[in-house]
Amino acid sequence: MKPLHSLIVCAILLSAGAGLALAYARGLDAQRPQLRAALEAAESGRFDAARYAGLQSHPVWPWIEYAALSHDIATLSDAQAWDFLQRRQDLPVAGLFRGQWLAELARRQDWPAFLATWQPRENVALRCDELQARRATGNADAQWTADAQAIWLSSGKSLPDACDPVFAALDGAGGLTPPLRWQRIDLAIGEGQPNVIRSIARGLPAADAALANDYAAFLDAPHPRAARWPKDARSRTVALVGLARLAEKDADAAEAQAWALADALAMGETERGKLMYSLALWSAASYLPDSARRLNAVPATLYDERLHEWRVREAMARADWPAALAALRKMTPAQRADPHWQYFEARLAEKTGDAAEARRLYAEVAKSATFHGFLAADRLGQPYALCPWQPARDHQAKAAVAADPGIVRAMELWQLDRPNWATREWDAALKRFDDAQRRLAVEVANDNGWFDRAVFALGRQPDESRLYELRFPLHHERTIEREARKNALDPAWVASEIRAESVFNPKARSPADARGLMQVLPSTGAAVARRIGQPWNGGDTLYDADANIAIGSAYLREVLDKYGAPYVAIAAYNAGPTPTARWQSQRPGFDPDFWIETISYRETREYVARVLAFSTIYDWRMHGKALPLSERLRGNFDGKRKPFACPAQS
Repeated sequence: MKPLHSLIVCAILLSAGAGLALAYARGLDAQRPQLRAALEAAESGRFDAARYAGLQSHPVWPWIEYAALSHDIATLSDAQAWDFLQRRQDLPVAGLFRGQWLAELARRQDWPAFLATWQPRENVALRCDELQARRATGNADAQWTADAQAIWLSSGKSLPDACDPVFAALDGAGGLTPPLRWQRIDLAIGEGQPNVIRSIARGLPAADAALANDYAAFLDAPHPRAARWPKDARSRTVALVGLARLAEKDADAAEAQAWALADALAMGETERGKLMYSLALWSAASYLPDSARRLNAVPATLYDERLHEWRVREAMARADWPAALAALRKMTPAQRADPHWQYFEARLAEKTGDAAEARRLYAEVAKSATFHGFLAADRLGQPYALCPWQPARDHQAKAAVAADPGIVRAMELWQLDRPNWATREWDAALKRFDDAQRRLAVEVANDNGWFDRAVFALGRQPDESRLYELRFPLHHERTIEREARKNALDPAWVASEIRAESVFNPKARSPADARGLMQVLPSTGAAVARRIGQPWNGGDTLYDADANIAIGSAYLREVLDKYGAPYVAIAAYNAGPTPTARWQSQRPGFDPDFWIETISYRETREYVARVLAFSTIYDWRMHGKALPLSERLRGNFDGKRKPFACPAQS
């Protein structure tokens, strides 16, 4: 794919014409190997600006400067840093460098230079450094105390180490009073942070410290001493939070202690209701035998969307269709109107013998291009709803967006494998754009192979969900088709896995070290490569698109062979074998749609539905028609494809 560059187009259609634009594009492409070498030299401390003098007019040159300065920041002079900040003050790179330079000045304790460089930051550590700088330069006034106390009360979680000297000074000046400590302990209780409570308690009087430490111990493991706590709101809150934490692990153990403690601490009706809520929620999420009893005990006024959903799932998991339908109809009208729950209201109406109501609801749901909308269309035997939006083409406007200096830098940095830097430039550029320009920027990003911009930048306007070609890119299609055939898989399924896992980014890497298009772990990749005879040169093999698709498709085939049905295989691909085995044993023989809906993990439940819906859309992209989703999720890939139609036109 040939990238579409930006400044490219500055001369482009705007002034000098397409010939100059193409020449500029080729110039940027030709310079990229030298740019990459310059960046690598800058990042490794081997940078000689004179050697790369020919690149100094390149849009990305400020980032090369930044890389060199960042590497040498421990020995950098004020003059060097200031020179860069002044010259690049209007660019995103200046904001990134300023944060690093402030951290370095704080390390040096060069507080006058720190204050001269300071601009307000969201970074809490740097805000604490700024307080240190003010105090060190004789400005620990009433405003300093107020600002330090504001940070103290900004979170119930642990704060950065840079704040420790500020809080020590605040304490020494009498600014960390016991009431202020208790205020932060209250925040920590709400966040479930026992270690933070223990740390704060060190500055309390002995009796208060003992109580605070007992609160912290209860959050770790509820204990009977809680019955002797003061009968006040704080004690009751600790009891509620601690029992909720226990209920998430063991609802039966939490309930065994709950009501005696509620009596001992004089909990009121509202607090008892919150306790019932936690017991019911975590019971239902684990499908425990007492779930229905606990759900029914929660006052109706405390039901929210989350608990309504779990009451429906709990009844579904028991195949109690009338109870599930009754629970669903207790949802708010807005929640019931969601296509997801409309579909299940139709299914449950069908299960309980109301075919007419089921058809009425299916007809509504089938208007949506969603997982449940596609399933509803299958049940009615009608085409899938899809209404693609194609905004009027404006090549000159797109050229202008591509020529935006920030977009130029973003696209070049993406091509240079610096996604974090590219995103900074992208975000800054989009702040200047209107909706039409934002959509054109996504097109430019797609032209450069940066496909996830459509995921993150579209959706602000309702029609943008219908930009299917942008939202569902299709790259490496020949490899996908070849490997799908080789492994007897549906190619649309392989494409949808890539879209769900990496949005077609071959360099994607997860925190768990899953790599490449299909997010395969190196250990898995090595084992699969060995079994299929795929050359393997270590984990970086997975960054090669063709190798990743070959290995990922073969692994998908192995998972499908193990579990027998795509919807179970997709769950296992996401969650792993242990929870999948549990879900299979809990609900054997369930219809696929009910089995998916009763998956315990929200991430996996939504992942399975998402991949299957994406498969239908990718089938449309590849063939203009699609296998019925109800057949696809069972592994019947050879059926007759069905058409798509926009409901407004049918």
